[in-house]
Amino acid sequence: MTDFPSADTSSEKLDTGVAHTARVWNYWLGGKDNFAADREVGEAVRQMLPHVVVTAQADRGFLIRAVSFLAGEAGIRQFLDVGTGLPTANNTHQVAQSVAPESRIVYVDNDPLVLVHARALLTSTAEGATNYIEADLHDPEKILQAATETLDFSQPIAVTLLGVLNFILDFDEARVIVKRLVDAMPSGSYLAIAHASNECFPEQAEEVRQFWNSNAKPPIVFRDAQQISAFFEGTELVEPGVVSCSRWRVLP
Repeated sequence: MTDFPSADTSSEKLDTGVAHTARVWNYWLGGKDNFAADREVGEAVRQMLPHVVVTAQADRGFLIRAVSFLAGEAGIRQFLDVGTGLPTANNTHQVAQSVAPESRIVYVDNDPLVLVHARALLTSTAEGATNYIEADLHDPEKILQAATETLDFSQPIAVTLLGVLNFILDFDEARVIVKRLVDAMPSGSYLAIAHASNECFPEQAEEVRQFWNSNAKPPIVFRDAQQISAFFEGTELVEPGVVSCSRWRVLP
């Protein structure tokens, strides 16, 4: 089952002359759904932070392991993936439905190019469902209201915020948004977060942040482990807790 709205790819919304995070990420992962501005910024960042491509790959690996855990060991059958990014290999619905074909997934993003690709590629198994919401994390009410068309909020839901909270610049606002999403979830639900941090290579990270905020969108902020941990306030952390993505439940 799929149900995607029509995309508005007007020039007012799709600005190919300014690098955008979803397309730069696509470039780092070896994709082709990017423009010259995205490649230029992506390469400049790679020169400043050579391991950024490895970081992008590690984040994708975290998604695979986290969703596999949620659909497998945790028994979750519903997923709200906010900040989808451009489709690549092993998207949330593919990982979840490979474990449990009846899984239902709602993707959320605000980039029109992402929407176009989502409509074409994020298709579901016959037993499950996928849907796409064009919305911004700054508006959690819109996300929650639209998600009810696909997800049953009386049953556990996994909310994944992977590489998106770092674009909510105000820390207090980011915490309020996460709390609103968590509060809307029934008992037994889960929250997974991947967030850009400045704890490793802080000088290079600050150089990248300043360059990015002057040459790409949306602007980004880095947070340390203590701040990222605050997003999980009131929840019970799954071992090993808040760690680097590359260290979360990696097989020895």
